Amino acid sequence: MDASWMPVCLTVAVLLAYEGLLVLLPRRLAAARHAGLREEWLRVVSAQPGAELLAVQTLRNSLMSATLLASTAALALMGSVTLAAPSLHAGLASTTPHPRLLLELVLLALLFASLASTLMAVRLYNHAGFIGGLPVGSPARVRWTEAGVGYVRRAGLLYGVGLRQLVLVAPVVAALLLPAAGPVAAALVAAVLYSLDRFDADAVGG
Repeated sequence: MDASWMPVCLTVAVLLAYEGLLVLLPRRLAAARHAGLREEWLRVVSAQPGAELLAVQTLRNSLMSATLLASTAALALMGSVTLAAPSLHAGLASTTPHPRLLLELVLLALLFASLASTLMAVRLYNHAGFIGGLPVGSPARVRWTEAGVGYVRRAGLLYGVGLRQLVLVAPVVAALLLPAAGPVAAALVAAVLYSLDRFDADAVGG
């Protein structure tokens, strides 16, 4: 058995464990708090006449940020597919898979998840932008406000998922270059992400 299987599997296990932590403790992390902030923000601007321009500009900034992230993920995915295609083909055809094959598949999965999440965030921010531009107090604005609240909440969560998957690419790349570096890089990245994802109840705004 290839000796590099152990550090490679450990790298993937750390990444999976971190994702599992986010699933098990969603309300204790900053993402849930920030989702509530976005909901409250849209409700507040929907009650302030003249705030339509502010709402549209804020949502446009979020849309541009999500678009940039989606473009980055798309370019990285295309480049990875181009570079990994020969070894992927050889690895899938081999009767004794190499640990590199697992890392390449995980890399492609992370990049695809990042691209899909950020593209959906772009779509939702685009819908929310139309709602934010409706005149405050108009029947249409009243009718669509709750839908807009749902859009900005889901868009923000999807943007966060896309950004996180892109960051988690780093340990996989480290393991591709040097398998023994994978678990160390995965642990460091998970620790940094958790420090950012953790919600401090004493901090204003989470």
